[in-house]
Amino acid sequence: MSASPKLSRSWLHVSLKFLPFADAATDTLPLSRLLRLSLFQVSVGMALAMLIGTLNRVMIVELKVPAALVAIMIALPLLFAPFRALIGFRSDHHRSALGWRRVPYIWMGTLLQFGGFAIMPFALLVLGRMGQAAHAPDWVGHLGAGMAFLLVGAGIHTTQTAGLALATDLSPPESRPKVVGLMYFMLLVGMILSSLIFGYLLHDFSPGALIRSIQGAAVLTLVLNITALWKQEARTKRLANAHEADVDFVAALKLFTQGEQALRRLLAVGLGTMAFSMGDVLLEPFGGEILHLPVSDTTLLTALLAFGGLTGFAWASNVLGRGADPFRMACGGVLVGVPAFTAVLMSAPQASLLLFALGTLFIGFGAGLFGHGTLTATMNHAPPGQAGLAMGAWGAVQATAAGLAMALGGIIRDLMALVVDSGTAYAFVYSLEVVLLLITLYAMYPLITKKVR
Repeated sequence: MSASPKLSRSWLHVSLKFLPFADAATDTLPLSRLLRLSLFQVSVGMALAMLIGTLNRVMIVELKVPAALVAIMIALPLLFAPFRALIGFRSDHHRSALGWRRVPYIWMGTLLQFGGFAIMPFALLVLGRMGQAAHAPDWVGHLGAGMAFLLVGAGIHTTQTAGLALATDLSPPESRPKVVGLMYFMLLVGMILSSLIFGYLLHDFSPGALIRSIQGAAVLTLVLNITALWKQEARTKRLANAHEADVDFVAALKLFTQGEQALRRLLAVGLGTMAFSMGDVLLEPFGGEILHLPVSDTTLLTALLAFGGLTGFAWASNVLGRGADPFRMACGGVLVGVPAFTAVLMSAPQASLLLFALGTLFIGFGAGLFGHGTLTATMNHAPPGQAGLAMGAWGAVQATAAGLAMALGGIIRDLMALVVDSGTAYAFVYSLEVVLLLITLYAMYPLITKKVR
């Protein structure tokens, strides 16, 4: 009997040792509380898997919506992305009668995300002219779908920005990079699990299955985010009774951008994100149209992409935790992305599912290395007291670049398809991503050489 507690403690030690980012926990922020807080990232990952994975395939292939219109719809949520820096800044200085800074923003983001998902399936059926919606005016479907995507996007950006700031507040300075790493690890976990579940639910596609899947995501968003927020941020009378002067956002942003090489770092984030994101909206349509994969199989591609990103993020966190240069890590991700996109390009003429799957996996891996490297570099160079603003600025540039890239990817694909075949149109977009990766390397070169000197 006496051996049992020892055996249990040894197994607990082993499990924590091999759990990614387990060392981010502290005495004041235990792992159980940290994992519960990270559930808001799971809900964000679920939303992203639905938007850029499942729905773009369903809209293009099953609902016969033009790829350019789909790309624009998916990019609509990112119109809210430039406001992430402002959201982070405002949550830093928010004065609430309840004594909270972050909770009001996370709760409002949750409601926006829920509302968008609640109306989305019916708007999509009108957009695709399915069933009784076949005779509805075009503008009804366009307006409804656009509003749904915009609400979900506003909710994602608000929840994620304030949630990451709350995670930073709760963690001591020395463990903050690992905590942020855990948050993005859980984001990718949410994408993977959601992709698998959506693929199962939509294996036999029907309008009813689409409605149940999206509205289930709406309800689960509320459940996850309320669980994540429960008793995380303490109420403070000082915040409820504060009468401090309003802090100037423009002045704070100017101070941040005047930091050493700050604009070049943000430029590199934007270019690299565009390179890795331009083909996201085309990944599943490419698999369905060119390689003739069914919906359930192409949905798994999003899970494969997310798994590659998860692996890259976990590996980068381990290496960066030992003092590696984050700029070199980001460049390593770019170098992985070049052959990965080349593999996707070659999968069409070779009709190779294996080559396509490997290319997808390593695109995610390279994106994970690049994302973690640039985020860590941004945090390391943030002025004192501006960590939330720094994360908001990084997120704003990344999300805006991703939205523009996805919209351009769909538009370029449709324009090219008017003069050449679909396979060549997809190949042109993926070739453009390789070119953007090379431009990103050029933009980051001064950041690396400065470290060497």
